[in-house]
Amino acid sequence: MGVTRLKRKDRKNKTTSRLEVQFLKNATNLESGSRSKEPKHSQIAKNNAALLIAAGK
Repeated sequence: MGVTRLKRKDRKNKTTSRLEVQFLKNATNLESGSRSKEPKHSQIAKNNAALLIAAGK
C-alpha cells in the first residue's frame, strides 16, 4: 500500500490545529497569578509596561 497524501484542506486543518494548541499552551503561562511567573526583564513584561504607558495609566 502506498502512502496516502492529505488533501490541501486537511493539511491546512492539521497545521492550524497544531498552531492553535501551541498558542493555547503558550497563553496559559502568561495569566496573572500563574505558577510560572514571567521574568521581569522579559520582552512580554516590557511590552505590557509600554502598553500601560501608552494607555495613560
